[in-house]
Amino acid sequence: MANLKEVRSRIESVKSTQQITSAMKMVAASKLRKAQNAILTMRPYARKLQEIMQNVSSGAESKVENVYSVQRTPQRILIIAISSNRGLCGPFNANIGKSVILRINEKFSTQYKSGNVDIFTIGKKGNDFLRVRKFAVLRRDDHILEKLSFETVRPIAEELMAQFAAKKYDHIEIIYNQFKNAAVQILQNEQFLPIVQNQSQNKGKSQIKTDYIYEPSKEEIIQELIPKSLKIQLYKALLDSLASEHGARMTAMNKATENAQEMLKNLKLSYNKARQAAITNEILEIVSGAEALKG
Repeated sequence: MANLKEVRSRIESVKSTQQITSAMKMVAASKLRKAQNAILTMRPYARKLQEIMQNVSSGAESKVENVYSVQRTPQRILIIAISSNRGLCGPFNANIGKSVILRINEKFSTQYKSGNVDIFTIGKKGNDFLRVRKFAVLRRDDHILEKLSFETVRPIAEELMAQFAAKKYDHIEIIYNQFKNAAVQILQNEQFLPIVQNQSQNKGKSQIKTDYIYEPSKEEIIQELIPKSLKIQLYKALLDSLASEHGARMTAMNKATENAQEMLKNLKLSYNKARQAAITNEILEIVSGAEALKG
């Protein structure tokens, strides 16, 4: 059994850890509230905009040039992995890294062996996870998450769109955690480019085809709406990931605080046992000494 000094030292250490995890839980909860409001406000707008974009894109006439809907054989692939810059958020970051590896092995193994799969990581932890496992990361961005806004996301989206239009990549997809609630994050694999065509037209005659009156013209609407929708799509994925990160960290720190409380309970029990054992030994020594004097 550990002596009293060792047990007291462990109790103080666990108490300090519990204070840290409790503080981190409160900080994460505060940040989560803001991030949750941002994504819940953005999501309906992004969903409706994407629906309109898909309808307009799929119904576009042949004279309307839409380079972002061109379906090409996926020879050059870009995977965007959105993680976080900080840890202590459970399996949040590991799930992203595992999903990227699984996606490459299952879908793009041939292209990867040919060196035609590039990985773009947003977040330090995703980059570290993949590099440790010998997956080459072409590009990383660890700063965008620190001051996330549409203005900081727009240049990245424009660059990705330009690379697709220039045929540098035939297929671009985003892997991220979608926010459901503080305890649940849903791993998403979302196609960014080319634009996913509206599937409702292929589901049967019962589906009503949406028609729009265009002002000023269909060509101008496509040229303006589609790039904006793609930028919003990337921004929404980052907002989802940020809210999921704070939710995962809050849940992990709450669990760590509870575990620390349980450890303190067990350590205090061990301390009391050790103290009682020490007292008993002292009494035995006194009694034995007294008996020896009598003898």
